[in-house]
This record gives sequence, structure tokens and C-alpha cells, in this order.
Amino acid sequence: MAKAFKHGARVKPKKKCCKSKPRCKRCPVVLKRLSQRGFAERREDGSYVMIDVVAKKELKAARR
Repeated sequence: MAKAFKHGARVKPKKKCCKSKPRCKRCPVVLKRLSQRGFAERREDGSYVMIDVVAKKELKAARR
């Protein structure tokens, strides 16, 4: 089972998506989906900062 991201965690996405199922946690697609749901915020340098604690259920849905 996927480990959840904590509040304030800084995550740097991978360079390219590998498109495997389920997607990895550092995949740019997963981080963009979490950002759209209000769990992460994208920074200017391309990394993401977690605004809220991401539950395992939410992370699993984003990795689908």
C-alpha cells in the first residue's frame, strides 16, 4: 500500500512519466492530480509542496 505524503513535504517530480500501472508517487501526472484536488501546490522551480496531509485513499486514486 502507498505511503501517504505529510504536510509540508517537498516532492520533486521525475523528469518523465513511465506510464506504468499504478503510477509511481513521484510521477508528474500524480503530482498534478494531487495539485488539482487541493493537496499540493506547484512551486516555480518545478517541485511540489504538500499543503495538506494526503490520505492513502486519495493517493491511490491519483495513482490510478
